Amino acid sequence: MKYTKGREDYLEAIYVLSEKSGFARTKDIADFLSVKLPSVSEVVQKLVIEGFVEHTPYGEIILTEKGKEIGEGIWDKHQLIFSFLRDVLKVEPTDAFKEACLIEHTVSKETLKKLEEFVKEFKEK
Repeated sequence: MKYTKGREDYLEAIYVLSEKSGFARTKDIADFLSVKLPSVSEVVQKLVIEGFVEHTPYGEIILTEKGKEIGEGIWDKHQLIFSFLRDVLKVEPTDAFKEACLIEHTVSKETLKKLEEFVKEFKEK
């Protein structure tokens, strides 16, 4: 299955929100992604069908192992790119956060690995 940017954004948001409490709520996801509640409900239903989350109506949204793996991977990419933009290129943090969200979906594994090595060396200096 090909993961879309939208699905990745939702899995990442659920992952980040779940880190604090172990679950996410529809309203929290809507606020995090700046989308409307009906959009969240629609996508969450699709994520349930695809096996990425578990959800009961009006209840908690919990990532499955498969969903957590993807959400965590996207968040890790986001954090690495954000760190590069903010710390190395000195991009304003708010802008760096937004830009990292855009880049995380398109960067290749090879480029990401080289970026990770570069940021690690940069921080060790």
